[in-house]
Amino acid sequence: MAISHSKAITTSTNKLQVQINVREHELFIDEPLETSGGQNTGLTPVETLLSAVGGCKIIMAKSFARRQKINLKAISIQVDGELDNDGFMQRDPKVRAGLPKIWCTYHIDADNTDEEIAKFVEFIDYYCPVADTLTGGTTIETKIIRQHLGE
Repeated sequence: MAISHSKAITTSTNKLQVQINVREHELFIDEPLETSGGQNTGLTPVETLLSAVGGCKIIMAKSFARRQKINLKAISIQVDGELDNDGFMQRDPKVRAGLPKIWCTYHIDADNTDEEIAKFVEFIDYYCPVADTLTGGTTIETKIIRQHLGE
């Protein structure tokens, strides 16, 4: 079994801004200025999630195109999600806090038939680790460590 491990360290910085450190990379997520406490210094958490879905699918496509006999010249994926704010804002207990549906629209330039492209997209959708994580019933385990982090 070939297991790899990924880790992101997320730290509250200023107002709603969150600093993310992964390996030697650093980025920020935040909320728009219209959100109380948002500074618009980065993508929102939902935008980050949608970006991860599209990014993972593109990496899958580029990694496996040759093996799948797809002459892939270019690819982009528009990823849309719809969020009912009444859920996470706790205004309606019947509404989910998360995205009930995500749409992926592939834009593909390749010298293949429509049927070959459709099979290729089916392959990408099935094997994309990020999409599988969202749809496959992944468990999130929580551990709490109380400590003074100093501010």
